[in-house]
Amino acid sequence: MQPARKDLAPPKDDPFTQEQLRAFDGSDANKPVYVAIKGTVFDVSHKRETYGPGGSYSLFAGKDASRALGLSSLKPEDAVPDYSTLEEKDRKTLDEWHSFFTKRYNIVGRVADLPEAVANL
Repeated sequence: MQPARKDLAPPKDDPFTQEQLRAFDGSDANKPVYVAIKGTVFDVSHKRETYGPGGSYSLFAGKDASRALGLSSLKPEDAVPDYSTLEEKDRKTLDEWHSFFTKRYNIVGRVADLPEAVANL
């Protein structure tokens, strides 16, 4: 596991719709790669080989795939932002992923149009 970074920029709160976030899936080499967890948008560009096209975690790029992270799933049908039905143990896993990303990737914004079931969680 990679260590926490000491050179992270102050977090930003720029709003992204889910549609806007899709443009940052790594398919355009001139754009950064973003992954969102629980509505927080992270810039994972320095790990493009992992999150970009063909990478082992490319499923998470350009979207909020909170449910899949909570379930430790790589199934496309789980890569959705609505994690409201996760069991407590899976929510704990999701919180651990959010913490992991917070310590390693710059926060560049938030998802502005999360499903209502998780918008205020």
